[in-house]
Amino acid sequence: MALTLLDVAHWSTWAVCAVIKLPQLAAVLQAGAARGLSVGSLLLELAGFIVFLRYQIYYGYPLQTYLEYPIIIAQDVILLLCILHFYGKTKRALFFAIVFWGGWYMLTLRKWIIDLAMNLCTFISAASKLVQLWCLWQTRDSGEVSALTWSMSAYTCATVGFFLINAYNIFFSLLVLIRFITMLILNIWVTATILHYRKTKKTD
Repeated sequence: MALTLLDVAHWSTWAVCAVIKLPQLAAVLQAGAARGLSVGSLLLELAGFIVFLRYQIYYGYPLQTYLEYPIIIAQDVILLLCILHFYGKTKRALFFAIVFWGGWYMLTLRKWIIDLAMNLCTFISAASKLVQLWCLWQTRDSGEVSALTWSMSAYTCATVGFFLINAYNIFFSLLVLIRFITMLILNIWVTATILHYRKTKKTD
């Protein structure tokens, strides 16, 4: 049976998510540095992913709508450990682990907590992109920030949004739709900024 556009979006998203942070990890490990990368941005991104994943599980969304998130979270955790190592702040990893573990548990103590967190989720995730943009604007150097990883993030936002709308009529959850559109725009913006400063550096 021939693959439909929906199938392509679905499976390609999983394939990209499986390796989405590997270009960034490779860049950091190869350079032995994390120049240009914002710890704050990564922490906010992790918080947004965790809230979104917890929300999907709590309300019994189909597994296909959030299966890529545990994969991305695991890669983000590894990347965070590498960045903390190169910044000489490895000891903070335990503190962050306790905070996120406690947050995962507290999110579902009351229904209003998970609902409020989801309402704020898009702002949290958007803030992570803006913090990374601010870091790039301040240094005017993309350093070891991977344009490939950010462009892959933009791609997954587009394909996941397309898949959810067409496969599950996700318009019943406007918050989810707004999240993917916002993240798509910001991921493209970060990618363009990285490429701009990389081109500027080469010209200099």
